[in-house]
Amino acid sequence: MANQFDMPTTYDPHAVEDKWYKYWEENKYFRSVVDPEKEPFCIVMPPPNVTGQLHMGHALDNTLQDILTRWRRMQGYNALWLPGTDHAGIATQAKVEEQLGKEGTNKYELGREKFLERVWEWKEQYGGRITHQLRRLGSSCDWDRERFTMDEGCSEAVQEVFVRLYERGLIYRDYYITNWCPHCQTTISDIEVEHRDKPGQLYYIKYPVQGSPGEFIAVATTRPETMLGDTAVAVHPEDERYMHLIGKTVVLPLVERQIPVIADEYVEPEFGTGAVKITPAHDPNDFEVGRRHDLPSVQVIDREARMTKDAGARYQGQDRWECRKRLVKDLQAKGLLVKIEDLSHAVGHCYRCSSVIEPMLSKQWFVRMKPLAEPAIEVAKDGRLQFIPERFTKVYLNWMENIRDWCISRQLWWGHRIPVYYCLDCDEVIVSKTRPEKCRCGSTNLEQDPDVLDTWFSSALWPFSTLGWPHKTVDLAYYYPTSVLVTGRDIIFFWVARMIFSGLEHMDDVPFREVFIHGLVLDALGRKMSKSLGNGVDPIEVIESHGADSLRFMLVTGNTPGNDLRFHFERLDGSRNFANKIWNASRFALMNLQDYAPEKSPGREQYTLADRWIVSRYQRAVRECTEFLEKYELGEAARVLYEFTWNELCDWYIELVKPRLYGKTGAADREVAQHVLAVVLRGALELLHPFMPFITEEIWQHLPHRGTTVMRAPWPQYRNEQVDGPAEERMEIVMEVIRGIRQIRSEMNVPPGKQAEALIVTAVPALRDVLAGNLAYVEGLANCQAKVLTKLGEKPEQAATAVARDIQIFVPLRGLIDVDKELARLNKDRQALEKDLARVEGKLNNPSFLNKAPAEVVDKERGKQAELSSKLGAINERLAIFGDR
Repeated sequence: MANQFDMPTTYDPHAVEDKWYKYWEENKYFRSVVDPEKEPFCIVMPPPNVTGQLHMGHALDNTLQDILTRWRRMQGYNALWLPGTDHAGIATQAKVEEQLGKEGTNKYELGREKFLERVWEWKEQYGGRITHQLRRLGSSCDWDRERFTMDEGCSEAVQEVFVRLYERGLIYRDYYITNWCPHCQTTISDIEVEHRDKPGQLYYIKYPVQGSPGEFIAVATTRPETMLGDTAVAVHPEDERYMHLIGKTVVLPLVERQIPVIADEYVEPEFGTGAVKITPAHDPNDFEVGRRHDLPSVQVIDREARMTKDAGARYQGQDRWECRKRLVKDLQAKGLLVKIEDLSHAVGHCYRCSSVIEPMLSKQWFVRMKPLAEPAIEVAKDGRLQFIPERFTKVYLNWMENIRDWCISRQLWWGHRIPVYYCLDCDEVIVSKTRPEKCRCGSTNLEQDPDVLDTWFSSALWPFSTLGWPHKTVDLAYYYPTSVLVTGRDIIFFWVARMIFSGLEHMDDVPFREVFIHGLVLDALGRKMSKSLGNGVDPIEVIESHGADSLRFMLVTGNTPGNDLRFHFERLDGSRNFANKIWNASRFALMNLQDYAPEKSPGREQYTLADRWIVSRYQRAVRECTEFLEKYELGEAARVLYEFTWNELCDWYIELVKPRLYGKTGAADREVAQHVLAVVLRGALELLHPFMPFITEEIWQHLPHRGTTVMRAPWPQYRNEQVDGPAEERMEIVMEVIRGIRQIRSEMNVPPGKQAEALIVTAVPALRDVLAGNLAYVEGLANCQAKVLTKLGEKPEQAATAVARDIQIFVPLRGLIDVDKELARLNKDRQALEKDLARVEGKLNNPSFLNKAPAEVVDKERGKQAELSSKLGAINERLAIFGDR
């Protein structure tokens, strides 16, 4: 055990955190190797973007994973937390293109090969930033196993999966409506589109009926610029208003092209005019209608979100918004615009750059989802895979049961290039993991598909590609399926669902047994943190100011599975105070354990009531904390540890045991006190370690212990035989009396150094026996001389009273305080309160105020009234103690 002077008087997180993390990492304490004799526990880290830096969402997610990993490791599991990063196709390419722009060049001038060299250089320079920051947080990952979605092994897995799915007929290429981002210059999947309510307009446009002068169909649209690509007008087949027009043609305004009127049940007669313009090239629903009716597709908006030549010479080259303005003016000029209505509607935006998405017809690669979704639905229904909280099972199933085919091609250069080759001589399509030497026709004139795969395609393989698949590795056989996935509710569709169907398809088993869903970290007002709002909080800045342990404990306390968490700096300060409390209490304990001999283990018959009580309370903390962790109630587990450590161990037991530690009750009793304090303090630190790894390691190393690190210490085992209900009940009686006397001293402003007299009166023999046998605790912690009485002959003059169970407590105040001075203070406070109360009641008795003031203002005044009345009542009670003076 180290000398107490090795432990500074104040806790400095900076001096502690770097030291211990290096110690853990250098000694390979995070390392996990296959051991058939031990049960594995495995978590794969949701790979953060290689472009990224730690934000509060990462901090919460990785804190939860680290708590579970450290806990299971201490329980004896062979715990592996496998880290890695994602290549983040769109975001990373954007970063490098921005850099090239500053240099006055672009990717096209460099060419694909040179551009990719620049991206890899950027990744090597900046890619380690977030993993360094995760170390600052205390993440106990096996860094020797760190993976990257574009490393050799993961890339091989991607190629293998693409070829397998293609050969099974589950990957195909076709023209389809996709979500195109004009800024990022690529398609994005449906779930990468953020739909935001925006103010807009609904334009009602006349489509003249061919051959019927003066007759027209009015069509309502929010995107009039797309009408230039209309190829039909659709009505419901049972809509009597338009049945006579079905099969006829209308003239497309401004374009003067004749288009048919068709009948389709897709149309909702109640919406708008009941007639819908059909633009197959620029709307996913219209595309399906077009397929059913064999309509042509006319693309009038290009990849730059500018109008094409098919939009007509008047509009060609214009930006889509510019075209809208001109087109509306032209319609008005020709008398073809019926009206414009304001409305609020959902508009799709790119989740990366926030540009408005343009639905666009293009030839893309897709995964056929129905066959893959079916087994993924079954495992959630039959319990082979469980969501925590359970309510997210419905969210997952709802999406999977209504899933659409997944567009997996992206018009980028950075990423896994699609393993498809086209023969330029015979148009043969060759799907191969390696570049073919020649086509079946004998031609060597082959060209690889220029697109890359969606980033989520590779991360969907993460639980098994990181363990060596497609090779049958020892790691894969031992660690797969992994134990639990910890992730936010916002990527259930992006990532979780895709890992589930990928694991079932390629490993014939779920990728994890449980999915632990947490919420988002919001600001103090309940808003999502974002750059645009400027309300983000940098975790690294918090670690610099408060320490990693304080941040971790704040993030987990009050956190319930699946629910969002509000970030309050006051709670962060509270966590730092907790760390300081642990430090100061531990330092005091160590100062009194210098001559402690751990080998001398006293029998329980030597324990005092306080000893039996704290040991019993500690055992309950062990049981409750472990049970909550098993249920993923990490916030509740943290609450149990906070209350036990701060309230029971630090505030009560250490104070109760001080006279014994100081030798006032004899050497033998001191040894018992030292033993109990050392054992319980060490156990509390071991329970706290997964939550606050740094401070617990620092203190634990100063205590008598076995082993080299607290993170490898055995998790405390619950021992029912050490739970002592009667001792807890008796100690609670003593504590209630102490609290009663302390409350009197506080309310009556008795100086802390003055010893009081306390008369404790109870007619209950059992209560009297408990108090009589433990008066030393009462006198020591309440700074009083106490007597236990069966009944009180005459009530002492000027005595304050308190009640605890069937116990009355009297504390005579004469000689303890300056009565005249206290009376003057109380009367002054009473007058101020009466004045404030009269003012508030005057408002509440005023009909004009009650009728005109907002309800929340009236409620606030009523709250003030109740508070002032309560305070006034308390002061009158105190004044009554002094009689009529």
